[in-house]
Amino acid sequence: MTSPRRFDVQEERAWCPGCGNYVLLACLKEALHRLDKQPHEVLICSGIGQAAKLPHYIKVNCFNGLHGRSLPAACAAKIVNPALAVIVSTGDGDSYGEGGNHFLHAIRRNVDIAHFVHNNGVYGLTKGQASPTMDLGRSTPGQAGGVRSDPLNPLALAISQDAGFVARGFTGEREHLIELMKAAIDYRGYALVDILQPCPVYNKVNTLQWYKERVRPLGGEHDPADRLAAFAQSLEGDDGGIPIGVIYRKDKPTFADRLSHLAAGAALVDKALDPRAARVFMDPFF
Repeated sequence: MTSPRRFDVQEERAWCPGCGNYVLLACLKEALHRLDKQPHEVLICSGIGQAAKLPHYIKVNCFNGLHGRSLPAACAAKIVNPALAVIVSTGDGDSYGEGGNHFLHAIRRNVDIAHFVHNNGVYGLTKGQASPTMDLGRSTPGQAGGVRSDPLNPLALAISQDAGFVARGFTGEREHLIELMKAAIDYRGYALVDILQPCPVYNKVNTLQWYKERVRPLGGEHDPADRLAAFAQSLEGDDGGIPIGVIYRKDKPTFADRLSHLAAGAALVDKALDPRAARVFMDPFF
């Protein structure tokens, strides 16, 4: 197995000092290394935002789309070329705000992708307004009078819709996060990992120390196959400790399994296609 440095690129990072994205990037490289992936075997899709810059800083295939629109591209790429390890790297605003509709339907379709959400409660690229996960009443540079909407709980939402793999990580627990990423990439189906990370510039409350005092790794007493127990864990917050780990896991058919022409195993990318063959269907309309 070669070094994780094979994923390095010589490009200056456009992130603020202390941003959790640095740790997240390092953990992803290490996870791909431990899975023995090669750069050409991986595709990372993203939208717009600080989190969405991550594919620029790792030597793999990359697709940058519109804000909140990375999931459709990732799903399409995996359906066409199932040999790729497809990862989505987005922020909490990108995924749960602009991309909230795609988030819901990615769960329904269960395409075999890993979705890593950088969750820091703010839109870091556009100067710190609240993301959908920010607490009610919190003041931000964009909401000086306080946030007026209830926060979204993405883990509870995913479990309520029976997503097959739902986990939470934390950039302050690197080894734990690396193993979560490996498990999500290995999982056959849609895998969500919501990753808590500090934003030292725009979120002065949820600091690295604040998280360290509250996060608690799930122990062996938690059964991720128990959906009701998983849902209860997804509702835990500051008072009871913030659980990190695989909260819910269930094996279920993927999108490709449900379609005979995909389940047969012949990748669409390998099929010879002649667009002119569609004329037989188009001619009646002319």
